[in-house]
Amino acid sequence: MTVPLLEVEGLSGAFRSPGGEMTPVLFDVGFALQPGVITAIVGETGSGKSLTALSILGIQPPNFQRSSGRILFEGRDLLALPAEEIRAIRGRRISMVFQDARAALNPVFTVGRQLADVHRLHHGGSAAAAMCRAIEALRSVAIPEPERRARQYPHEFSGGMAQRAMIAMAALVCAPRLVILDEPTTGLDVTIQAAIMELIAELVAERGLTACLITHDLGVVAETCANVVVMQSGRVVEAASTEAIFTRPRHAYTQRLLAASLLEDSAEPVPA
Repeated sequence: MTVPLLEVEGLSGAFRSPGGEMTPVLFDVGFALQPGVITAIVGETGSGKSLTALSILGIQPPNFQRSSGRILFEGRDLLALPAEEIRAIRGRRISMVFQDARAALNPVFTVGRQLADVHRLHHGGSAAAAMCRAIEALRSVAIPEPERRARQYPHEFSGGMAQRAMIAMAALVCAPRLVILDEPTTGLDVTIQAAIMELIAELVAERGLTACLITHDLGVVAETCANVVVMQSGRVVEAASTEAIFTRPRHAYTQRLLAASLLEDSAEPVPA
């Protein structure tokens, strides 16, 4: 059996209010990410999926306090590592693509400069070599005229093109083993969404990446993911292959999510 690249075991925690009151938000969260495939974490807003993903990278909100659990990456507990070791892993071994790509990019530097700086940070080398690598990465994610685009600023990119640039940075320039994608198609039109997910699937298949997709779009999950983790109210309620989730869902909440996804015109939230 394949050894998981990452395992979350018994992760629990709470938010601390300014007055010191604790509000539990994660409850014994556990799942595994198998190497070389895309695993989706799905659930409604507030289910804890993004907070769990941020905890993997050690960039959770400062008022979140973990009470128990481990996050094993390549057999090492990330939560037990010194801060400098976590910084070395973040970006270089595990990277993340956020929802709003243009907000994630620095508006005062060109896109090429930002990709090149990330390359030098993690891999060293000259500025010229890093820029060549940045342009190559932009070309690999199908950005047209990558040499010209590398000289442009984030505001000159469309939303879809900015997301491709972020994927180039996270998945190619950083050259990690694991990429976490937090709602990477939010705010994009349907055609661009499909193209972005096709790009992610190609990178995983061609380069042996492992990807964790945080999403509420079950249509995207059905088309691109091998495994699914379902979260509700800070708990994992079901985890299985995509085929099993879609054809034999066991938990009532999973069944309601699937039923809701079939109602294209429904604006009603899934019952908790």
